[in-house]
Amino acid sequence: MAAWKVVLLFLSAFCGGISVFLFKGDNYKTLKLILSFSGAFLFGITVLHLIPDAYYGNDNLVGVFILVGFLFQIVLEQFSDGIEHGHMHKPKHDLAVFPLGIMVSLCLHAFLEGMPLAQGNQDQLVYGIALHHIPAAFALATVLLTNKQSKRNTIFFVVLFAIMAPAGYFFSTALSNGNIGNLQHYFNRIMGVVIGIFLHISTTILFESNADHRFNRRKMIAVLLGTVVALAGFLGEL
Repeated sequence: MAAWKVVLLFLSAFCGGISVFLFKGDNYKTLKLILSFSGAFLFGITVLHLIPDAYYGNDNLVGVFILVGFLFQIVLEQFSDGIEHGHMHKPKHDLAVFPLGIMVSLCLHAFLEGMPLAQGNQDQLVYGIALHHIPAAFALATVLLTNKQSKRNTIFFVVLFAIMAPAGYFFSTALSNGNIGNLQHYFNRIMGVVIGIFLHISTTILFESNADHRFNRRKMIAVLLGTVVALAGFLGEL
């Protein structure tokens, strides 16, 4: 994978997390629009690009791993409180408590997403991961700060999260090039897990209602733009 892709994966999460220091109050309208755009883009590349690629090798078990990824994401969210799709929950106490479950589940989530990048040209997947890590990192930093973590600790854990997707890529590449075995036979199944994760995250974003249970115009435009960009990338590869 080109170096710029690794940099993009890191910077998207890092900048998304650090940007929490630029926002005041609870007005995150711009972030919500980015979230809607990324949800539509994730869903678009999953349907147009990732699913066809995963089934290209005629592996009949890919569907099973898609289900595994979907269910695994549900399990992760029991510990992460939905931060993967931008949810932010204020603590019910005033004590300084480190959200260990959130941090571990979010890092594992990002690590798994980076693993399929070791196979071939995965530009669309890189863009999808980078986009949805922006609101995820922002939500993580918000949770850390509201749980009384210092600014230094918050930046440290944002950096830790930002390196997880590149780490997944390097780990997968090292295994594939080592003596453990040829992982190329299993990449479609790993991709299946990521597809299941993406399907859960993207549909959750798209089908969540606003406070008044209406799909407002700005969100509709963001969703349409995300879909159009995903479709344009797909048509450009034909």
